[in-house]
Amino acid sequence: MKKLLFLLLSVFTLQVAQADNDKPITFDKLPAKAQTFIKQNFPTEKVAFTKMEKGFLDTSYDVMFVNGNGVEFDKNGEWTELDCKRSSVPTKAVPAQITKFVKESHPNAAILKLERDRYTYEVKLSNFWEIKFDKQFNVIDMDMDD
Repeated sequence: MKKLLFLLLSVFTLQVAQADNDKPITFDKLPAKAQTFIKQNFPTEKVAFTKMEKGFLDTSYDVMFVNGNGVEFDKNGEWTELDCKRSSVPTKAVPAQITKFVKESHPNAAILKLERDRYTYEVKLSNFWEIKFDKQFNVIDMDMDD
């Protein structure tokens, strides 16, 4: 019994040790879908670095640009976060329903950050508003971040 417990503990320890494995990669090692997204939505941006993050059960990719903006992708090359600190998120990367809502509700604000997961989209605006949408693009939360 002690040997079995030791074996399970050893396997778990190895898995946890490998869970936080960040590895620099070249742009061409990104999934093809991620490369296409970058080329279409950030054509003039210079890539500062690209890295692959291997987690316990998942893999993700980070692309940072020279100007400080960044994009995160999941293992399939789908974007999960667009973070544009020095500019705004490219309009063609934002779902049309979100663009429409922001233009109508906050006409003078720019979208600085857009995150998505399996259930929601979260938008951070230049006027400090944070808006959360469900997958059908219904507003489910709004908050002023001051």
